[in-house]
Amino acid sequence: MTHFLPLAAATLLLVGGLAAAPAPAIESASFEAYVPCVRITPASPSHWFGYYDKFQTDPSDRYVLAMEVDFDQGSPSADDVIRLGMVDLADGFHWTVFGETRAWGWQQGCMLQWIPGSTSEVIYNDRQGQQFVSIIQDVFTGRKRILPRAVYTLSPDGKRALSVNFARIDDTRPGYGYEGGVDPYAEDLHPKDDGIYLMDLETGESRLVVSLDQIASTGRVIAATEGKHWFNHLLFNTDGTRFEFLHRWYRRYPKAGGWATRMFTSDLSGRDIWCVDPYGYTSHFIWRDATHILCWTRTPQHGDGYHLFTDKSDRVEILGRGVLTENGHMTYSPDGRWVLTDTYPDQDRMQKPMLYRPSDGKLVQLGRFWAPPWASGEWRCDTHPRWSRDGKKVFIDSAHSGRRQVYMLDVSAIVSGS
Repeated sequence: MTHFLPLAAATLLLVGGLAAAPAPAIESASFEAYVPCVRITPASPSHWFGYYDKFQTDPSDRYVLAMEVDFDQGSPSADDVIRLGMVDLADGFHWTVFGETRAWGWQQGCMLQWIPGSTSEVIYNDRQGQQFVSIIQDVFTGRKRILPRAVYTLSPDGKRALSVNFARIDDTRPGYGYEGGVDPYAEDLHPKDDGIYLMDLETGESRLVVSLDQIASTGRVIAATEGKHWFNHLLFNTDGTRFEFLHRWYRRYPKAGGWATRMFTSDLSGRDIWCVDPYGYTSHFIWRDATHILCWTRTPQHGDGYHLFTDKSDRVEILGRGVLTENGHMTYSPDGRWVLTDTYPDQDRMQKPMLYRPSDGKLVQLGRFWAPPWASGEWRCDTHPRWSRDGKKVFIDSAHSGRRQVYMLDVSAIVSGS
Protein backbone atom coordinates (compact mmCIF):
# COMPACT_ATOMS: atom_id res chain seq x y z
CA MET A 1 0.00 0.00 0.00
CA THR A 2 1.11 3.59 -0.44
CA HIS A 3 0.54 6.87 1.31
CA PHE A 4 1.97 9.28 -1.26
CA LEU A 5 0.78 12.87 -1.32
CA PRO A 6 0.69 14.91 -4.55
CA LEU A 7 4.20 15.76 -5.66
CA ALA A 8 5.36 19.33 -5.53
CA ALA A 9 8.47 18.54 -7.54
CA ALA A 10 10.09 15.60 -9.28
CA THR A 11 13.53 14.17 -8.81
CA LEU A 12 14.73 11.39 -11.11
CA LEU A 13 17.05 8.91 -9.45
CA LEU A 14 18.94 5.97 -10.92
CA VAL A 15 18.47 2.79 -8.92
CA GLY A 16 20.35 -0.33 -9.93
CA GLY A 17 20.74 1.03 -13.44
CA LEU A 18 16.98 1.56 -13.81
CA ALA A 19 15.27 4.93 -13.88
CA ALA A 20 12.98 5.10 -10.87
CA ALA A 21 9.69 6.96 -10.86
CA PRO A 22 9.66 10.59 -9.69
CA ALA A 23 10.34 10.72 -5.97
CA PRO A 24 8.36 12.59 -3.31
CA ALA A 25 9.62 16.13 -2.96
CA ILE A 26 11.58 17.24 0.07
CA GLU A 27 9.56 19.60 2.21
CA SER A 28 10.51 23.27 2.11
CA ALA A 29 11.71 23.28 5.70
CA SER A 30 14.96 24.26 7.32
CA PHE A 31 17.65 22.16 5.68
CA GLU A 32 20.52 22.40 3.22
CA ALA A 33 21.64 19.40 1.17
CA TYR A 34 25.01 19.59 -0.58
CA VAL A 35 24.45 16.36 -2.53
CA PRO A 36 21.33 15.04 -4.32
CA CYS A 37 18.81 14.32 -1.56
CA VAL A 38 15.25 12.98 -1.57
CA ARG A 39 12.70 11.83 0.96
CA ILE A 40 11.88 8.19 0.25
CA THR A 41 9.19 7.54 2.87
CA PRO A 42 5.57 8.75 2.61
CA ALA A 43 5.02 12.27 3.95
CA SER A 44 2.52 11.02 6.54
CA PRO A 45 2.61 9.55 9.11
CA SER A 46 6.16 9.45 10.52
CA HIS A 47 8.97 7.06 9.54
CA TRP A 48 12.48 6.33 10.75
CA PHE A 49 15.02 3.52 10.92
CA GLY A 50 17.12 4.20 13.99
CA TYR A 51 20.67 3.10 14.63
CA TYR A 52 23.58 3.32 12.24
CA ASP A 53 25.23 -0.10 12.56
CA LYS A 54 22.71 -2.34 10.78
CA PHE A 55 21.80 -3.32 7.22
CA GLN A 56 18.89 -1.09 6.20
CA THR A 57 18.92 -2.21 2.55
CA ASP A 58 18.77 -5.67 1.02
CA PRO A 59 21.89 -6.92 -0.84
CA SER A 60 20.65 -5.39 -4.11
CA ASP A 61 20.01 -1.97 -2.50
CA ARG A 62 16.49 -2.00 -3.93
CA TYR A 63 14.49 -2.38 -0.71
CA VAL A 64 14.96 0.02 2.21
CA LEU A 65 13.59 -0.88 5.65
CA ALA A 66 11.84 1.64 7.88
CA MET A 67 9.39 1.85 10.77
CA GLU A 68 6.12 3.77 10.73
CA VAL A 69 4.61 5.51 13.76
CA ASP A 70 1.57 7.75 14.32
CA PHE A 71 3.19 10.15 16.79
CA ASP A 72 6.57 11.81 17.26
CA GLN A 73 6.48 13.06 20.82
CA GLY A 74 6.09 11.06 24.00
CA SER A 75 7.64 7.91 25.37
CA PRO A 76 6.30 4.62 24.00
CA SER A 77 3.91 2.73 26.24
CA ALA A 78 3.55 -1.03 26.35
CA ASP A 79 0.45 -0.73 24.13
CA ASP A 80 1.96 1.47 21.41
CA VAL A 81 2.34 -0.40 18.14
CA ILE A 82 4.59 0.59 15.24
CA ARG A 83 4.36 -0.78 11.71
CA LEU A 84 7.33 -2.25 9.86
CA GLY A 85 7.78 -1.83 6.15
CA MET A 86 10.07 -1.22 3.22
CA VAL A 87 10.45 1.25 0.37
CA ASP A 88 10.96 -0.10 -3.15
CA LEU A 89 13.44 2.28 -4.78
CA ALA A 90 12.82 0.76 -8.22
CA ASP A 91 9.03 1.03 -8.10
CA GLY A 92 8.07 4.62 -7.47
CA PHE A 93 9.22 4.57 -3.84
CA HIS A 94 6.30 2.27 -3.07
CA TRP A 95 5.84 1.70 0.67
CA THR A 96 4.79 -1.78 1.81
CA VAL A 97 3.94 -2.70 5.40
CA PHE A 98 4.83 -6.28 6.33
CA GLY A 99 4.62 -6.37 10.13
CA GLU A 100 4.21 -4.64 13.47
CA THR A 101 5.75 -4.73 16.93
CA ARG A 102 5.20 -3.70 20.54
CA ALA A 103 8.89 -3.77 21.47
CA TRP A 104 10.58 -0.55 20.39
CA GLY A 105 12.27 2.67 21.43
CA TRP A 106 13.01 5.95 19.67
CA GLN A 107 16.76 5.50 19.25
CA GLN A 108 17.08 1.95 17.94
CA GLY A 109 13.52 1.12 17.02
CA CYS A 110 12.95 -2.63 17.28
CA MET A 111 16.38 -3.60 15.88
CA LEU A 112 14.81 -4.11 12.45
CA GLN A 113 17.47 -5.17 9.91
CA TRP A 114 18.21 -7.48 7.01
CA ILE A 115 19.81 -10.72 8.12
CA PRO A 116 23.35 -10.82 6.70
CA GLY A 117 23.50 -12.99 3.60
CA SER A 118 19.73 -13.10 3.08
CA THR A 119 17.87 -11.54 0.16
CA SER A 120 14.44 -11.88 1.75
CA GLU A 121 14.62 -12.30 5.54
CA VAL A 122 14.68 -9.59 8.18
CA ILE A 123 14.77 -9.78 11.95
CA TYR A 124 13.12 -7.54 14.55
CA ASN A 125 12.12 -7.60 18.20
CA ASP A 126 8.60 -7.98 19.54
CA ARG A 127 6.83 -8.76 22.80
CA GLN A 128 4.65 -11.72 23.68
CA GLY A 129 2.96 -11.08 26.98
CA GLN A 130 5.80 -9.88 29.20
CA GLN A 131 8.53 -11.68 27.24
CA PHE A 132 10.67 -9.97 24.61
CA VAL A 133 11.32 -12.14 21.57
CA SER A 134 12.74 -11.73 18.08
CA ILE A 135 11.04 -12.59 14.82
CA ILE A 136 12.71 -13.70 11.62
CA GLN A 137 10.38 -12.93 8.71
CA ASP A 138 10.46 -13.32 4.95
CA VAL A 139 9.25 -9.93 3.76
CA PHE A 140 7.92 -11.35 0.49
CA THR A 141 6.11 -14.51 1.68
CA GLY A 142 5.31 -13.40 5.24
CA ARG A 143 6.70 -16.63 6.71
CA LYS A 144 7.87 -16.13 10.32
CA ARG A 145 9.93 -17.85 12.99
CA ILE A 146 9.90 -16.72 16.62
CA LEU A 147 13.06 -16.86 18.73
CA PRO A 148 12.92 -16.76 22.56
CA ARG A 149 15.18 -13.73 23.06
CA ALA A 150 15.21 -10.19 21.67
CA VAL A 151 18.34 -9.43 19.68
CA TYR A 152 20.79 -6.55 19.99
CA THR A 153 23.27 -7.33 17.21
CA LEU A 154 23.88 -10.06 14.61
CA SER A 155 27.09 -11.81 13.63
CA PRO A 156 28.42 -11.02 10.13
CA ASP A 157 27.46 -14.51 8.91
CA GLY A 158 23.87 -14.10 10.12
CA LYS A 159 24.02 -17.23 12.30
CA ARG A 160 24.27 -15.78 15.82
CA ALA A 161 22.93 -12.89 17.83
CA LEU A 162 23.76 -11.21 21.10
CA SER A 163 20.92 -10.46 23.49
CA VAL A 164 20.55 -8.43 26.68
CA ASN A 165 17.83 -7.63 29.20
CA PHE A 166 15.78 -4.92 27.43
CA ALA A 167 13.55 -4.41 30.48
CA ARG A 168 16.65 -3.45 32.48
CA ILE A 169 17.77 -1.02 29.76
CA ASP A 170 14.29 0.52 29.77
CA ASP A 171 14.76 1.26 33.46
CA THR A 172 18.33 2.54 33.24
CA ARG A 173 18.34 4.23 29.80
CA PRO A 174 14.85 5.12 28.52
CA GLY A 175 14.72 5.33 24.74
CA TYR A 176 16.86 2.22 24.25
CA GLY A 177 14.91 -0.45 26.14
CA TYR A 178 11.31 -1.59 25.81
CA GLU A 179 8.17 -1.14 27.91
CA GLY A 180 5.97 -4.05 28.95
CA GLY A 181 8.60 -6.54 30.05
CA VAL A 182 9.66 -7.72 33.50
CA ASP A 183 13.21 -7.65 34.83
CA PRO A 184 13.56 -10.49 37.38
CA TYR A 185 16.82 -8.91 38.53
CA ALA A 186 15.50 -5.36 38.89
CA GLU A 187 16.60 -5.04 42.53
CA ASP A 188 20.03 -6.60 41.98
CA LEU A 189 22.56 -3.92 41.10
CA HIS A 190 24.85 -6.31 39.20
CA PRO A 191 23.31 -9.80 38.97
CA LYS A 192 25.50 -12.83 38.32
CA ASP A 193 22.77 -14.58 36.33
CA ASP A 194 22.03 -11.80 33.84
CA GLY A 195 24.05 -10.03 31.19
CA ILE A 196 24.96 -10.82 27.59
CA TYR A 197 23.54 -13.92 25.93
CA LEU A 198 24.75 -15.61 22.73
CA MET A 199 21.83 -17.05 20.72
CA ASP A 200 21.79 -19.40 17.74
CA LEU A 201 19.45 -17.91 15.11
CA GLU A 202 18.60 -21.33 13.71
CA THR A 203 17.73 -23.19 16.91
CA GLY A 204 17.01 -20.33 19.32
CA GLU A 205 19.31 -21.89 21.91
CA SER A 206 21.18 -19.37 24.04
CA ARG A 207 23.63 -19.16 26.91
CA LEU A 208 24.92 -16.44 29.21
CA VAL A 209 28.47 -15.54 28.14
CA VAL A 210 29.19 -12.36 30.16
CA SER A 211 27.44 -11.48 33.41
CA LEU A 212 26.94 -8.05 34.92
CA ASP A 213 28.48 -9.18 38.19
CA GLN A 214 31.56 -10.44 36.36
CA ILE A 215 32.20 -7.08 34.69
CA ALA A 216 31.19 -4.95 37.69
CA SER A 217 33.96 -6.61 39.67
CA THR A 218 36.55 -6.05 36.93
CA GLY A 219 38.56 -2.92 37.71
CA ARG A 220 40.92 -1.09 35.38
CA VAL A 221 41.68 2.61 35.91
CA ILE A 222 38.21 3.27 37.28
CA ALA A 223 36.30 0.75 39.33
CA ALA A 224 32.57 0.27 39.24
CA THR A 225 30.65 1.96 42.03
CA GLU A 226 27.51 1.14 43.96
CA GLY A 227 24.90 2.25 41.40
CA LYS A 228 22.85 0.03 39.09
CA HIS A 229 24.73 -1.65 36.23
CA TRP A 230 23.69 -2.54 32.68
CA PHE A 231 25.06 -3.38 29.23
CA ASN A 232 24.43 -1.22 26.15
CA HIS A 233 25.57 -1.04 22.52
CA LEU A 234 26.88 -4.46 21.53
CA LEU A 235 28.51 -5.16 18.16
CA PHE A 236 30.33 -8.12 16.59
CA ASN A 237 33.67 -7.47 14.95
CA THR A 238 33.96 -7.88 11.18
CA ASP A 239 34.82 -11.60 11.22
CA GLY A 240 32.48 -12.55 14.06
CA THR A 241 35.22 -13.83 16.38
CA ARG A 242 34.79 -11.15 19.06
CA PHE A 243 32.24 -8.59 20.14
CA GLU A 244 32.28 -5.21 21.80
CA PHE A 245 29.98 -3.94 24.53
CA LEU A 246 29.58 -0.94 26.82
CA HIS A 247 29.38 -1.45 30.55
CA ARG A 248 27.50 1.37 32.25
CA TRP A 249 26.59 2.08 35.84
CA TYR A 250 25.20 4.95 37.88
CA ARG A 251 27.72 6.68 40.06
CA ARG A 252 25.44 6.66 43.11
CA TYR A 253 22.83 4.26 44.41
CA PRO A 254 20.64 3.25 42.74
CA LYS A 255 20.22 5.59 39.74
CA ALA A 256 21.76 8.93 40.55
CA GLY A 257 24.81 11.02 39.84
CA GLY A 258 24.89 10.30 36.10
CA TRP A 259 26.58 7.23 34.68
CA ALA A 260 30.08 6.14 33.75
CA THR A 261 31.01 3.91 30.81
CA ARG A 262 33.71 1.41 30.02
CA MET A 263 34.19 -0.35 26.69
CA PHE A 264 35.04 -4.07 26.67
CA THR A 265 35.59 -6.77 24.07
CA SER A 266 35.14 -10.49 24.48
CA ASP A 267 35.45 -13.71 22.53
CA LEU A 268 32.29 -15.77 22.05
CA SER A 269 33.02 -17.90 25.11
CA GLY A 270 33.11 -14.90 27.45
CA ARG A 271 36.50 -15.95 28.84
CA ASP A 272 38.89 -13.77 26.83
CA ILE A 273 37.73 -10.28 27.92
CA TRP A 274 39.62 -7.03 27.42
CA CYS A 275 38.85 -3.53 28.69
CA VAL A 276 39.53 -1.36 25.63
CA ASP A 277 38.56 2.01 27.08
CA PRO A 278 38.58 2.16 30.89
CA TYR A 279 38.27 5.91 31.37
CA GLY A 280 34.52 6.35 31.75
CA TYR A 281 33.50 8.30 28.64
CA THR A 282 33.07 5.87 25.72
CA SER A 283 30.24 6.86 23.37
CA HIS A 284 29.56 5.68 19.79
CA PHE A 285 31.87 3.17 18.14
CA ILE A 286 32.37 0.93 15.10
CA TRP A 287 34.77 -1.86 14.17
CA ARG A 288 37.09 -0.90 11.30
CA ASP A 289 38.15 -4.53 10.92
CA ALA A 290 38.54 -7.53 13.19
CA THR A 291 41.04 -5.83 15.53
CA HIS A 292 40.54 -2.04 15.34
CA ILE A 293 37.73 -0.04 16.92
CA LEU A 294 36.92 3.59 16.17
CA CYS A 295 35.02 5.43 18.88
CA TRP A 296 34.34 8.83 20.35
CA THR A 297 35.70 9.09 23.86
CA ARG A 298 37.91 11.07 26.21
CA THR A 299 41.27 9.76 27.35
CA PRO A 300 44.00 11.31 29.51
CA GLN A 301 46.49 11.11 26.62
CA HIS A 302 44.36 12.64 23.86
CA GLY A 303 41.34 14.37 25.39
CA ASP A 304 38.06 14.30 23.41
CA GLY A 305 38.13 12.86 19.93
CA TYR A 306 37.78 9.97 17.52
CA HIS A 307 40.05 7.31 19.00
CA LEU A 308 41.18 4.30 16.97
CA PHE A 309 41.89 1.53 19.46
CA THR A 310 43.66 -1.77 18.81
CA ASP A 311 41.83 -4.60 20.53
CA LYS A 312 43.71 -6.47 23.30
CA SER A 313 46.37 -3.75 23.26
CA ASP A 314 47.05 -0.33 24.77
CA ARG A 315 47.71 1.15 21.33
CA VAL A 316 45.49 4.07 20.31
CA GLU A 317 45.67 6.87 17.76
CA ILE A 318 43.48 9.87 16.99
CA LEU A 319 41.54 10.05 13.73
CA GLY A 320 40.81 13.46 12.23
CA ARG A 321 42.49 15.56 14.90
CA GLY A 322 41.23 19.13 14.61
CA VAL A 323 38.74 18.11 11.90
CA LEU A 324 36.42 15.57 13.51
CA THR A 325 35.76 17.59 16.63
CA GLU A 326 32.25 16.47 17.62
CA ASN A 327 30.72 13.23 18.80
CA GLY A 328 28.89 11.40 16.02
CA HIS A 329 27.53 8.08 14.77
CA MET A 330 30.31 6.63 12.65
CA THR A 331 30.66 3.78 10.16
CA TYR A 332 33.24 2.80 7.56
CA SER A 333 32.26 2.61 3.90
CA PRO A 334 31.98 -0.89 2.41
CA ASP A 335 35.41 -0.44 0.80
CA GLY A 336 36.90 0.99 4.01
CA ARG A 337 38.06 4.24 2.40
CA TRP A 338 35.60 6.64 4.03
CA VAL A 339 34.14 7.26 7.47
CA LEU A 340 30.53 8.38 7.53
CA THR A 341 29.46 10.29 10.63
CA ASP A 342 27.28 13.17 11.85
CA THR A 343 26.84 15.68 14.66
CA TYR A 344 24.25 16.48 17.27
CA PRO A 345 22.25 19.71 16.83
CA ASP A 346 24.37 22.86 17.02
CA GLN A 347 23.27 26.23 18.44
CA ASP A 348 20.94 26.63 15.45
CA ARG A 349 19.69 23.07 15.96
CA MET A 350 21.29 21.91 12.73
CA GLN A 351 22.62 18.35 12.42
CA LYS A 352 25.41 17.70 9.91
CA PRO A 353 26.10 14.33 8.26
CA MET A 354 29.57 14.19 6.69
CA LEU A 355 32.22 12.02 5.07
CA TYR A 356 35.86 11.85 6.15
CA ARG A 357 38.69 10.13 4.28
CA PRO A 358 41.43 8.96 6.68
CA SER A 359 44.04 8.53 3.95
CA ASP A 360 44.35 12.27 3.32
CA GLY A 361 42.10 13.97 5.88
CA LYS A 362 39.50 15.10 3.34
CA LEU A 363 36.20 16.17 4.94
CA VAL A 364 32.99 16.54 2.92
CA GLN A 365 29.84 17.98 4.47
CA LEU A 366 26.67 16.35 3.09
CA GLY A 367 24.17 18.85 4.45
CA ARG A 368 22.56 20.56 7.42
CA PHE A 369 19.23 19.30 8.76
CA TRP A 370 17.17 21.12 11.35
CA ALA A 371 16.04 19.36 14.52
CA PRO A 372 12.73 20.75 15.88
CA PRO A 373 12.83 21.75 19.56
CA TRP A 374 10.64 18.79 20.51
CA ALA A 375 13.24 16.40 19.02
CA SER A 376 15.40 16.36 22.13
CA GLY A 377 16.31 13.94 24.87
CA GLU A 378 14.63 10.57 24.57
CA TRP A 379 12.48 11.78 21.65
CA ARG A 380 15.35 13.14 19.59
CA CYS A 381 15.77 12.25 15.92
CA ASP A 382 19.49 11.78 15.29
CA THR A 383 20.38 11.46 11.63
CA HIS A 384 22.19 8.14 12.31
CA PRO A 385 23.67 8.04 8.77
CA ARG A 386 23.79 4.59 7.15
CA TRP A 387 25.51 3.26 4.01
CA SER A 388 23.87 1.44 1.14
CA ARG A 389 25.50 -1.90 0.40
CA ASP A 390 27.30 -0.51 -2.67
CA GLY A 391 28.61 2.51 -0.75
CA LYS A 392 27.10 5.02 -3.21
CA LYS A 393 24.14 6.21 -1.14
CA VAL A 394 23.57 7.31 2.43
CA PHE A 395 20.28 7.13 4.32
CA ILE A 396 19.44 9.40 7.25
CA ASP A 397 16.53 10.06 9.59
CA SER A 398 15.49 13.68 9.90
CA ALA A 399 12.58 15.59 11.43
CA HIS A 400 13.28 18.91 9.69
CA SER A 401 9.82 18.76 8.03
CA GLY A 402 8.19 18.51 11.46
CA ARG A 403 7.89 14.70 11.28
CA ARG A 404 10.47 11.94 11.27
CA GLN A 405 11.22 10.72 7.74
CA VAL A 406 13.93 8.80 5.91
CA TYR A 407 16.03 10.59 3.27
CA MET A 408 18.44 9.24 0.69
CA LEU A 409 21.62 11.14 -0.21
CA ASP A 410 23.58 10.32 -3.35
CA VAL A 411 27.31 10.32 -2.51
CA SER A 412 28.47 8.40 -5.58
CA ALA A 413 30.30 11.41 -7.06
CA ILE A 414 32.22 11.91 -3.81
CA VAL A 415 33.29 8.34 -3.14
CA SER A 416 34.26 7.71 -6.77
CA GLY A 417 36.25 10.94 -7.09
CA SER A 418 39.78 11.78 -6.05
